Amino acid sequence: MSLEVKRFSKDLVGDFYHLHNQKKDAGWCFCVAWWIDGWDGWSDRTAGENRRARDELHTKGEYDGYLLYINNNPGGWCQVGPRDRLSKLAKQFELEPDPETWAITCFLIDPAYRRRGLASHLLIEILVDLKKLGIGRVEAFPRHGADIDEMDMWNGPESIFVQAGFTVVQEDSKRLVLAIDLSNFVL
Repeated sequence: MSLEVKRFSKDLVGDFYHLHNQKKDAGWCFCVAWWIDGWDGWSDRTAGENRRARDELHTKGEYDGYLLYINNNPGGWCQVGPRDRLSKLAKQFELEPDPETWAITCFLIDPAYRRRGLASHLLIEILVDLKKLGIGRVEAFPRHGADIDEMDMWNGPESIFVQAGFTVVQEDSKRLVLAIDLSNFVL
């Protein structure tokens, strides 16, 4: 299996939509959950509403993540960008503003390829690229605890972040805020 990770750009929008349109378990979101003002009514939103919100982000030049290609086909996605642009995220976790901190907020791996270590591969490739870009601090927000349903892993599994060197900076019974200092990140 050949793997390639590409930083999201205008040229890859078709691949983003191809991945999200075919994945019925998560595709309806179009990775706009953190861009919407609040959680009230989130589950009532339609795929069309979310697609329009994503289209608006692209119109504004917001290409906020990375795509994973499996055998030259889009098979994974991770939302990544400056943390403070997502006011809902900052509010939910009571985060102090920090324009230097970036956030990894969502993962989507094609269900046919799950449980093969691809989310971990994608994460490592992203961290390598962010370090090259001069990003210093990155945070992640996985669910925490045992018996987490696969549908609730959209923030990424806690284990991949811990294996990559993230440490806990905020904890509650259901979610963690993890962080890594990329100046110390070494493969």
